[in-house]
Amino acid sequence: MSQATTTTDHDEIRKWTEARQGRPAKVRTSGSGGILRIDFGEPEEELDAIEWEEFFDIFEKNNLAFLRQDKTDDGKTSRFNKFVERNG
Repeated sequence: MSQATTTTDHDEIRKWTEARQGRPAKVRTSGSGGILRIDFGEPEEELDAIEWEEFFDIFEKNNLAFLRQDKTDDGKTSRFNKFVERNG
């Protein structure tokens, strides 16, 4: 079974994302802030591309951690990720 790991390190998150041709994004909402996403491939209509600075501002304000998987069970590069609440 493939293992997922959690980090709050901005450089590590950025490197993982860019190695998979991902871009920082947030879900389009009418309010301020936003729900963070990593956008892969063709930009999705409901997502707005944002700069890393805005991405990490939202990340820190919401006290998030980045959960990601590096490899799938069959050893291929994984794009699985999600944002979770930080422990402690």
